[in-house]
Amino acid sequence: MSLLDRLKSSHILAAPGAVADRSPSRAKTASPSTPSSAPSFSPRTTRSSNSLKDFLWHLNGIGRGTLLDLGPVYQSTVTFFGERGFRVYTEDLLTGWKRFLKEQDERELALDPTAERPSRAQIATEFLKTSLEHKPRSFDAVLVWHLLDYLEDDMMKQTAERLGSLLRDGGVILAFFHSKRPERFQRFRVLDETTLEIVPAPPVAPMGRILQNREMMELFSRFHTSKTYLGRDQLREALFIK
Repeated sequence: MSLLDRLKSSHILAAPGAVADRSPSRAKTASPSTPSSAPSFSPRTTRSSNSLKDFLWHLNGIGRGTLLDLGPVYQSTVTFFGERGFRVYTEDLLTGWKRFLKEQDERELALDPTAERPSRAQIATEFLKTSLEHKPRSFDAVLVWHLLDYLEDDMMKQTAERLGSLLRDGGVILAFFHSKRPERFQRFRVLDETTLEIVPAPPVAPMGRILQNREMMELFSRFHTSKTYLGRDQLREALFIK
């Protein structure tokens, strides 16, 4: 065998742009002598959630219920509630609202500068004509996450009112509120009955304000029961039961 043939048989060259297959069924354990060859993965960041545990306790026994998730679609969350008999609807309301505001600003730039501009309350009302389009009392539960902290006051209040109308009597809302401004924007997905994964995400909107407990309660003042939990990460969790 020639030197060229020996080189060809001892080296396999990857095509430019090829991606290595990292599926668990094909993964190979690197030998101790070559630790640098092992792929590097960022560990999950999780947080224990007492409110999630109570949220699930409240939903226990409903059977085939309906749940509205106001964050992005995460398969782990959909699967978790689907396995418990819930039909899950997802609507990333914050992303939709910010897109709507951008389109509104572009329309206003094309208008006569002397024309009267709609108020933020009017814009929120217009947005909600085509968002959260569900029949009243359609849901047993809503995952609000930290959405309300990132909405302007008028939009925040109108959204809370709409969510109240979408819940059946006895329905429950799980919402988060920051007690200080977070260092980065993040999302959440459910891993198990008491654990959430914190998912770093590109910022969608600047945070609006820090709500006091009294202001949080006023948003859902027509609900007959509320409960709050303060975590070590300065994230307040709240349950509101209609």
